[in-house]
Amino acid sequence: MAEQMMQGAADKTIPEGYKQTEVGVIPEDWLVEPLENFTSFISYGFTNPMPTTASGPYMITARDISNGKIQYDSARTTDWSAFHKLLTAKSKPQLDDVLLTKDGTLGRVALVENESICINQSVAILRPNKRIFPIFFKCLLDAPFYQAKMLEDAGGSTIKHIYITIVKKMVLGLPADLTEQAAIATALSDTDALIAGLEQLIAKKQAIKTATMQQLLTGRTRLPQFALRSDGTAKGYKTSELGQIPEDWEVVPFGNTLTIRHGKNQKAVESPNGTIPIFATGGQIGWADQYLWNKPSVLIGRKGTIDKPRYSDTPFWTVDTLFYSEIKDCADPKFIFYKFCMIDWMQYNEASGVPSLNASTIERVLASLPLKEEQTAIATILSDMDSELNALEQKLAKARSLKQGMMQQLLTGRIRLPLPQEA
Repeated sequence: MAEQMMQGAADKTIPEGYKQTEVGVIPEDWLVEPLENFTSFISYGFTNPMPTTASGPYMITARDISNGKIQYDSARTTDWSAFHKLLTAKSKPQLDDVLLTKDGTLGRVALVENESICINQSVAILRPNKRIFPIFFKCLLDAPFYQAKMLEDAGGSTIKHIYITIVKKMVLGLPADLTEQAAIATALSDTDALIAGLEQLIAKKQAIKTATMQQLLTGRTRLPQFALRSDGTAKGYKTSELGQIPEDWEVVPFGNTLTIRHGKNQKAVESPNGTIPIFATGGQIGWADQYLWNKPSVLIGRKGTIDKPRYSDTPFWTVDTLFYSEIKDCADPKFIFYKFCMIDWMQYNEASGVPSLNASTIERVLASLPLKEEQTAIATILSDMDSELNALEQKLAKARSLKQGMMQQLLTGRIRLPLPQEA
C-alpha cells in the first residue's frame, strides 16, 4: 500500500510526457547518457613550455576563456614552427570543439571558431560527435546544473581541478533530435548576442563619459555658455599649480568647498524596519532608523577602500571607516563628486598596511574649480550620462536574468520550442 501511495505521489509530481532521471525531470523522448557518448575526442593541452612571440597562433589558457568566449586580447602567441613541431593533435583544437577550463577558474566553456590556436594543460578539448550540435553542447555545459555538477566533482585538496576522466562520465540529459538542439542553441545564442551588444554599448558609453569628464572637469573643453568673455572673444588659459587651467577658474584646496566629517558606529541606529541606508567603504550594509547627514554629500573611505568615492543626495548614515562631507554653498555637490573621481586617492595613502586617509589630507588636496554656475552645468551633463549608463546596466541585468531563465527552462525541456514540420 505504501509503495502504491509513493508511486501515486510521484505520478502527481511528474507531468505527463516527462520522466524522472538523475539529471532531474526531463521529457520522455530525451536522452540520458554520459558525456563521452556525445564526443569523439577528449583531452587537454600541452605541458611543455612554448616560446612567446609577437604574432602567430594563439596559446589559450584557462584565464583566456570567460563569458562563453575565447578572449584573444589576453592570449599570448607562439611561432608557427613551434606550433607544428612541439605540439601534438591533442593541443590543437578544431573548429566547433568545445573548450572547458579545468584548472584555475573551473568550468568556463567556449566554442572554437578559429583553428589558429593551441591550448595548455589548464584547458580541455571536448570534440562533439554527430549526435550533438556543437553550440548546443557548449550551452548545455554552461547551464547551472552541469556547472554545479562539475564543481562538485572537482578534485584536489587545496587547488581544485576538473578531471576529464570524471567529466566524460558526467550524465547529460538532452533531446535526441538535432533540430531541437539547434533550435535551443539558436534561442540562447540570440540572447547572448543581445547581452554582448549591450556590453559593447555600455563600454562605448563609459569611454565617452570618461573622455568627457577629462575634458570638462579640467576646462580643456568649455561649455558654450561659459566659453566667451563679455566682449565675445574666446576665453583663454593661465598657468597654475595644476598646470594650464581656464583663465576664470581658480585652484583651491577642497577644504574651501567642503568639510570632511567622520562616520559613526551604526549599532545604535540599525533597524530591520529602517529606511535610511547605512554605508561602509564597500557599499550599503544595512538600514538605520535615523540619519547622520541629510544633504547631498560626497563619501570617501577613511580605511580600506579609499579610492572609490560615492555620492548620496538622500539622507544616510556612514560607519566609522567612511568619511562624509558637508558641501559649502559655494560648490555644487555633484561636481565635487566628479572631481573626487578624477583623483588617484591611493597616492595620499597614509598607512603601510590597510590603506588610510586623513580628513585634513583630503581638505588640503588642490582642485581647479569654476564658479558654481558652471560647476552645476558640467555636473548636469555628466549626471545625464550616468543616468543613461544606469539604464543600460539595468537592461543588461534583465537580459542576463532572462538568459538564466531560458537556460533553466529550455535545457531541461520544461519549455519545448516549436520545430519545423516535415513536408
